[in-house]
Amino acid sequence: QVQLVESGGGLVQAGGSQRLSCGASGGTFSNYAMGWFRQAPGKEREFVAAIVRSGGSTYYADSVKGRFTISRDNAKNTVYLQMNSLKPEDTAVYYCCAARWGGTWPLLSNPNQYNYWGQGTQVTVSS
Repeated sequence: QVQLVESGGGLVQAGGSQRLSCGASGGTFSNYAMGWFRQAPGKEREFVAAIVRSGGSTYYADSVKGRFTISRDNAKNTVYLQMNSLKPEDTAVYYCCAARWGGTWPLLSNPNQYNYWGQGTQVTVSS
């Protein structure tokens, strides 16, 4: 059983930056593809970014491409989401998740492909 804990959320002004972290425990971190999803009030959970087990490939939603960067440190059992040029529409609860099967694209954009989820961290971007 893998436990995921997100941190780094908060309030930021539009145009600013923020970095989210997600620490994993209870499993072999390098065996999992990792993803970030987000959910705004009244909206469905949507894919943000994903990274394969080795970190060699990354994938992004079109809405964040060029602004967000996903990375991982397998030695620290942590995945990161660096968010730059933030917009008010990025406001959401951000969730970290792990896929036991390793992950390929485009399946990694499907939340049903992930086995474990964190509790989420709120990111609020003010205009």
